[in-house]
Amino acid sequence: MNSSMDRLLSLGLKNTPIILFLLIFTVFGIVSPSFFAFQSLENAVKQASYIGVIAVGMTFVLLTGGIDLSVGSNMYVSTAVAGLLIQRFSVSVGVALVACLLVGLALGSINALLVVKFRIIPFVATLGTMVVWRGVGLMLTKSRAVNFPDAVTGIGSAQIAGVPCPIVIFAVIVAAAWILLNHTTLGRQVYAIGHNIEDARKAGIHTHRAQVAAYVLCGLFAALGGFISVAQLGNANAGFGKGDEFEAIAAAVLGGVSLFGGAGSVFPGVVLGAVLIQTVSAGLVSARIDLYLHPLITAGIIFLAVLIDSLRNTQLRKLSRRNIRIEE
Repeated sequence: MNSSMDRLLSLGLKNTPIILFLLIFTVFGIVSPSFFAFQSLENAVKQASYIGVIAVGMTFVLLTGGIDLSVGSNMYVSTAVAGLLIQRFSVSVGVALVACLLVGLALGSINALLVVKFRIIPFVATLGTMVVWRGVGLMLTKSRAVNFPDAVTGIGSAQIAGVPCPIVIFAVIVAAAWILLNHTTLGRQVYAIGHNIEDARKAGIHTHRAQVAAYVLCGLFAALGGFISVAQLGNANAGFGKGDEFEAIAAAVLGGVSLFGGAGSVFPGVVLGAVLIQTVSAGLVSARIDLYLHPLITAGIIFLAVLIDSLRNTQLRKLSRRNIRIEE
């Protein structure tokens, strides 16, 4: 009987993201029946696409046991550079996108250098670069909003085979990340480092290389997420990207990625986490909840994500110990 209960509890803990998503979606659907409409779900996924892309990048870093608080500022600098290139040098959208991604990659590389080479604690290193990148962005733009042409905003409203372009990009990134994490040497190394970095070193894993790759990918995906966002908004103002780092972390953790490293997946975990964050936001609007309460509720969700992550890991460890059999 206890064995069956343990298996059931373990199954529930491992599928917490799905259970939480269905619960919240059902609650908002009951409060506002129109929330169950397919269009509402499609809009939620579309609006969650940019946070989802950033959360995928954040997943690589979290899996190594690190964190990147600079992704929101990375978004701002990367998209600002792209927008200014279009405005001042009339470059094509393709060239601007490549420049945006290169900037994001460079900023991610600097984070990797600080964490891996200089061994600065990830929280401290990326907190510092979060402030620095924001300052660089404000200096480049003179604190003015950077407007993007119709060629860019058209990407945000375009469809591919009837599916909104942002969703398609999100799906491609998730598929690529899933393959990278589950079917490549780098993916196995990332999980091994997060599980126990000393054991990974003893096993002959080049831990520094895998950590650098994680931060570089995080920076790259932050820039791409920023470009997807401006394609939907049409501009990047001085506050662009602020707070998105916390939403990305919350999306990853709500999706089952452990803050302690070594556990989690991009699919369905991070996808559900990102959509869940947007579902809550859309649900609060649909239910006509006071706008001033939205930040408090979002903060509560982030706290809940961390609490669930801690409880889940503790309980799963207890269950795994309970299932160990001692041979006589």
